[in-house]
Amino acid sequence: MALVRLQKFLSEAGACSRRKGEAHILAGNVTVNGDVVVTLGTKVDAETDVVHLNGVPVGKPDQLIYVMLNKPEGIVASCEHRGEPVVTDLVDLPQRLFPVGRLDKKSTGLLLLTNDGRIHHRLSHPSFDHEKEYDVTVQWPLADQALAAMEKGLPLSGVMTRPARVHRLYGNRFRIVLKEGKNRQIRRMVKKVGNRVVRLHRIRVADLKLCDLGGGSWRHLRPEELRQLLNQLQLTG
Repeated sequence: MALVRLQKFLSEAGACSRRKGEAHILAGNVTVNGDVVVTLGTKVDAETDVVHLNGVPVGKPDQLIYVMLNKPEGIVASCEHRGEPVVTDLVDLPQRLFPVGRLDKKSTGLLLLTNDGRIHHRLSHPSFDHEKEYDVTVQWPLADQALAAMEKGLPLSGVMTRPARVHRLYGNRFRIVLKEGKNRQIRRMVKKVGNRVVRLHRIRVADLKLCDLGGGSWRHLRPEELRQLLNQLQLTG
């Protein structure tokens, strides 16, 4: 297999422009097979070398994998977590995949795993305004004022949460749509209004819906789902 310059590889994989790739290399932001590369002109084999930019995997389109998982409770949404089971243990594929976004150990529901660094960046960064929807059950019925406060925004560690959409299903169950993902955000918001989460289940990320995928089960994104997601993220397949 012909070798290509690292900055060209980054550009062709859609991670950044070639010039920006050079800047990332010089800044020490790029690793090849686990080693930091700071030399312009370094060449890589697109078929066998493992490249990361800022810790996020970068791959060629024909090597990219997109998996939807219904994360069960008690599993850590990480690639590695010493002494505990992680979500990648549930997906029987040879490629190394990375979970996109946060979903804490107690929470369940939709998690996207991929080796496409473009999607990891676009869905994880709040500046792109992509929605995540959750079905939440709390210990005690919530007052309308509490739901309104979560919808308007609450101070968490001195920073206001962004406005959300909140819809009551019944007394102690509601759905909330966020465009950000602070650490344990929904649990902290519910605690702020004097209640406690007993079940937190993510049902949608952007336009991807969990639907009837069983707990602990996974599947590849369907072609139409992937096309829609790439279009929504303003990426090309």
